[in-house]
Amino acid sequence: VQLVESGGGLVQNGESLRLSCAASGSILRINTAAWYRQAPGKQRELVASFTSGDNTNYADSVKGRFTISRDNAKKTIVLQMSSLKPEDTAVYYCNAVVTDLLLITQALWGQGIQVTVSS
Repeated sequence: VQLVESGGGLVQNGESLRLSCAASGSILRINTAAWYRQAPGKQRELVASFTSGDNTNYADSVKGRFTISRDNAKKTIVLQMSSLKPEDTAVYYCNAVVTDLLLITQALWGQGIQVTVSS
């Protein structure tokens, strides 16, 4: 059971990127999920999250620009990022609490994916 991120890269100021996080293995469901990021020399911060009941939360710095969504059938969490700014440059991490087919619940982290926004 693991999370695998994809979709990062280098974009220009104002462009968009779509990050995906696929949960692989014998997963029954994704309970909660979130995207974090960590810029060089800074602490990891929460960017967007799903809480129970599919409520979403966003960091003030990304509200109105980023959207978190999920495909339960595909067990994928997506972060759609638009109007990107140089200050969005960071390594982005997917985090999820999942339940597997043995009904074991655990928190997982993806390996991280680089997003670079040039000015």
